[in-house]
Amino acid sequence: MINLYDAKKLVIRKSLHILIVFTPALAAFSYPLAVLLLSSGIVFFAFVESLRFHTRPPVWKPAVCIAQITLFASHRRDKDRFVLGPITLGAGALCVLLCFDPHTAALGIYALAAGDSLAGLAGRLFGRCRPRILCGKSLEGSLACFFVIAGITGLVTGSWKEALVAALAGTTAEALPIEDFDNILLPFSVSAVLTLFNHA
Repeated sequence: MINLYDAKKLVIRKSLHILIVFTPALAAFSYPLAVLLLSSGIVFFAFVESLRFHTRPPVWKPAVCIAQITLFASHRRDKDRFVLGPITLGAGALCVLLCFDPHTAALGIYALAAGDSLAGLAGRLFGRCRPRILCGKSLEGSLACFFVIAGITGLVTGSWKEALVAALAGTTAEALPIEDFDNILLPFSVSAVLTLFNHA
């Protein structure tokens, strides 16, 4: 059973994670600006996290705040480690923006924001069944990921066949034992599947 402290950490982490959903809207307004902000955000966070990790607290107050939030919201596995989650999150969104058309990239980012976030919440709050094939992830979390991605993709594309295959690809990426790197593989796999359908 998850305790109150861990629940707070989980909610804050997933709330920050889901903010990536605004990237497609920003890219629609200004694609260069979206790429610039994602790139600079990745570099800035890596710099601040490097300072925190090497026990040299930054003196700039916003950087101190970011370091404290990172430390509080991080996974247990990140204790005494460089926190990669925010970097791979930004990299996943940036990757699909650079590699796919805006519409397809947006669906990959929505899958990352909603599918991955709800998988984590469902898995921690309700996860009981953890079959070996899911590499330690819960069946409940994986099902949440699958249905969210399928629902979003199906409603946007109007093709439930595409939606189900994209959801399967995204859920598989989320279930792999690659820790934070699923933030890159999940949106890329969803966008790649949709691109294959569009060019079939």
